[in-house]
Amino acid sequence: MVDIDKLKQLREETGISIALCKKALEESGNDIKKSKSLLSKWGIEKVKDKSTRITGQGSIFSYVHHNKKVASLLELLCETDFVSQNKEFQTLGQEIAMQVASLPANTLEELMSQVYIRDSSRKISDLIKEAVLKFGENIKIGRFLRWKLGETRNS
Repeated sequence: MVDIDKLKQLREETGISIALCKKALEESGNDIKKSKSLLSKWGIEKVKDKSTRITGQGSIFSYVHHNKKVASLLELLCETDFVSQNKEFQTLGQEIAMQVASLPANTLEELMSQVYIRDSSRKISDLIKEAVLKFGENIKIGRFLRWKLGETRNS
């Protein structure tokens, strides 16, 4: 039997669906640490399964640094309009747009491998994987752009 308090705790800490949290707790004997490990393992598999699905919806996010000298635009894609309007999806987009403004990246691979500025234990790719698990949809970064005042681009 699943401990309801641990189910709530695991759900709050991971943001993953109650059904998956319950399954993890059942398989781990209500052990939070083991449950997180199982969720991580399952997450990798689920992310791979969803990675080929079409992302025809999403939102565009912008960020302008407080000094007004650096800005970014980010296209964050998902499968449905329903997810694109979700508050947590919107927050994710804003956070990644801030990341783009804060740390230069020339390619998507560079951006995905960057350490997340708000949590050095995670990378941008981890944020995307967590969102895929949370929403049950393929989520990916489409395009991104960073501007810095006075900086010229090679054309």
